[in-house]
Amino acid sequence: MSDFDPYDYPRRWEADVVLADGGTVHLRPITPDDADRLVAFHGRLSDRTRYFRYFGAYPRIPPRDLARFVTVDHHDRVAFVAMLGDDIIAVGRYERLRENGELTDQAEVAFVVEDDHQGRGIGSILLEHLAAAAQESGLNRFVAEVLGENGQMVRVFRDAGYQISRVLEDGVLHLEFAIDPTDELVAVARAREQAAEARSVHNLLHPTSVAVIGASTDPTKVGYAVLTNLLSANFTGPVFPVNAERRSVRGVRAYRRVLDIPDPVDLAVVAVPAASVDEVMDDCLAKGVKALVVLSSGFGETGDEGRSVERRLAEEARKHGMRVVGPNALGVVNMDRNVRLNASLAPKLPGLGRTGFFCQSGALGTAILASAAARGLGLSTFVSAGNRADVSGNDMLQYWMTDPATDVVLLYLESFGNPRKFARLARRLGRTKPIVAVKSGRNALLPALAATSVRVDEPSVQAVFEQAGVIRVESLAQLFDTALLLAHQPLPGGSRIAVVGNSTAIGVLAADAALAEGLELAGEPVDVGVQAGPAEFAAAVRETLLSDDVDALIVVFVPPLAVPDTAYARELREAVSGLAPGEGKPIVSTFLAAEGVPDELAVPGPDGSPGRGSIPSYSSPERAALALARVTRYARWRSAPRGMLVRPDRIDPVAARDLIFAAEDTREHWLTDQQAVELLTCYGIQIAPFRIVNSAEEAVHAAEDLGFPVAAKAANSLLRHRFDLVGVRLDISGPEAMRAAYVDLCSVSGVDTVYVQRMVDRGTSCVIGLQDDPSFGTLVSFGLSGVVNDLLGDRAYRAIPMTDVDAAGLVRAPKAAPLLAGYGGAPVADLAALEDLVLRVAALAEDVPEVRSLELDPVVASDKGANVVYARILVGKPPSRHDTGPRRLRTLPSEG
Repeated sequence: MSDFDPYDYPRRWEADVVLADGGTVHLRPITPDDADRLVAFHGRLSDRTRYFRYFGAYPRIPPRDLARFVTVDHHDRVAFVAMLGDDIIAVGRYERLRENGELTDQAEVAFVVEDDHQGRGIGSILLEHLAAAAQESGLNRFVAEVLGENGQMVRVFRDAGYQISRVLEDGVLHLEFAIDPTDELVAVARAREQAAEARSVHNLLHPTSVAVIGASTDPTKVGYAVLTNLLSANFTGPVFPVNAERRSVRGVRAYRRVLDIPDPVDLAVVAVPAASVDEVMDDCLAKGVKALVVLSSGFGETGDEGRSVERRLAEEARKHGMRVVGPNALGVVNMDRNVRLNASLAPKLPGLGRTGFFCQSGALGTAILASAAARGLGLSTFVSAGNRADVSGNDMLQYWMTDPATDVVLLYLESFGNPRKFARLARRLGRTKPIVAVKSGRNALLPALAATSVRVDEPSVQAVFEQAGVIRVESLAQLFDTALLLAHQPLPGGSRIAVVGNSTAIGVLAADAALAEGLELAGEPVDVGVQAGPAEFAAAVRETLLSDDVDALIVVFVPPLAVPDTAYARELREAVSGLAPGEGKPIVSTFLAAEGVPDELAVPGPDGSPGRGSIPSYSSPERAALALARVTRYARWRSAPRGMLVRPDRIDPVAARDLIFAAEDTREHWLTDQQAVELLTCYGIQIAPFRIVNSAEEAVHAAEDLGFPVAAKAANSLLRHRFDLVGVRLDISGPEAMRAAYVDLCSVSGVDTVYVQRMVDRGTSCVIGLQDDPSFGTLVSFGLSGVVNDLLGDRAYRAIPMTDVDAAGLVRAPKAAPLLAGYGGAPVADLAALEDLVLRVAALAEDVPEVRSLELDPVVASDKGANVVYARILVGKPPSRHDTGPRRLRTLPSEG
């Protein structure tokens, strides 16, 4: 590689990364322009750090070494710099080794971190990115020479998850390790990613001081509202108004600029016009602010120019170690009594609870918080991300994953920035904390979010939500209905529902609604009668709850005329609260048709607002049953076996990739029939034997060779797949019938080519496919063949990678799936064979991303197995994978 351009490196290697303390740095390959920065960086290193890196004093970099350090070929010699602002704070590099004058597949790796930034996890991130670049260049192993006394550097290699061999000689450790991204390496990297991104959000929500830039004395201004809300919430730290024209705002001393504030500033709330944000940013960067909440509008929602300004805002913030919420955000809230942060435009907050809420829409944020307060739903934290230039829902999922103050997560999503990562995080979080999501933007998307979003097909969203256990709802009203139940009541142990009330009519309505939602009735509704007193009513509820046949309870209540409602509520609440811990079962009610938690049914939490054990009420039995059904399905998903990632036997991914690379055509194209057969064979998928013939006699010979009976099909795939089978002849039993079938098919298709194929066992025809979603990744689909199923879109989807549980669920998910189990006298299918076939298709999709589309149609499932009759495979350039490779923040949209 003697002829190279040291400035020409893969732009995808640049990355913004979050460090262990929640700060950020920018990673990029080194170029000759970095010479002065490298000298300055070297000058800031302590003697000890230089000694550990260079095995000697090395007080200054000689010109010859400097030229070599900053001039690399980005292939055999690669170096990354970690940038904080305009300064280099760390350097990592590798150089390919030679043996007997020949280049090998090994490289020597080394890195050094500025003393003030050691312990922030920069070394492990550099190692990840260097390893990824090395693999792209065909390297398989790293070696490193480390002084035995340099324990910190040894820990970086050891804690990264690599299997390292060590040899100590003359005080120097020689380390060697393979750089393949094993499951252990990926798990270690993702655990670090979670800790770092959670820490960055923690810094945002737990500031020790807040500056309000643009604080105003005008009640109509945003800067007035947010300062008022911060002060009214009694934030536990100092609040610094920034106003160039006032000495004080709302009785609090003001400062002309952030730089004039004498104390450190953790969080800056920006409420100045968009045109002034650049100047504010400069001051915040110089001040060392950790996070920004930008309430100002006039950015991405205004068009191309606004999007360019928004990008620069996020770019500069990340390069200088800050995270950004917004712009065009409502703000952030932390209800923790040790923080009491209301850095938002919402004047009314709900009580303290254990529910976290992320909302993309700033306009809806105020209404959401007011609704939560009105319904008695307490919150732990709330973030409205606005245009979502930087901090996103994925960051919040990482935070809530380990936040001890949050038990339930609510999401109002209009788009996805990194859908693949969302699916991974949601699936993990959902196993311990329920996620309830409204996904709007199905048909339209706000311009402000379009630039940072990925368009996702509706089937993909639904598939990923189901696979990740996300409770999807259709409206904010349904979101609150479900959240109230999750926040205040235990999860049901099953789907058996009892109904207790003092009205037969309403009890029947509740029972019908429960059955309609797929719940089971544990006996007839219990009607205590309208004349029953509070004690009798509560006793019936308690007795039903204690029944072993009941998993959850719907209480329907119509107020009698003679006795106060509060008496019934008090008795009901006490009857339920007196249960032993193991006897708790979820209860929903239609108490007075109220929405939320009526005061009479509330169990006070730490701040007096409704807490755990409160009984939620709904305006109708239908809404109560729907909320209970959603929570029941989630509980079933959460308690089901997680399954194992399965790699089927008899697969040969190396041969499969060789077959794809052997094709000279790199453009998107369909494989030939023979190529498709060869590729599927690499994964143990056999297509029923067939021959392609061009005359009647060839057809007869082919049929005799395959063995009668056979099927004959027209060469035109459209004719072959018509539901009236105009292009197919089945059960051809002899030579004359074969000749007649050949003539018929040629006259139908207009060509001489015909497929002759061995007949398979009769069964139910199915379709297995791959749908390449550029955002979520490849989805495996399954459905039954037929015009009705196609017309109704009766297909199920699962994202890869797939577990054995995912495969089993997929083949049972379509509405017509009971036919496979013999419903209505249909032949019973070998479901295990279908599951195996699905897992083989999923493995192919993982190993060969060049497969952009695949369809096995039909797959005939019988009691003897699953036979693939035909396959079509489209290959092309593999899509970008947003959630693979080394750790990085979501890539900012390019300008233009």
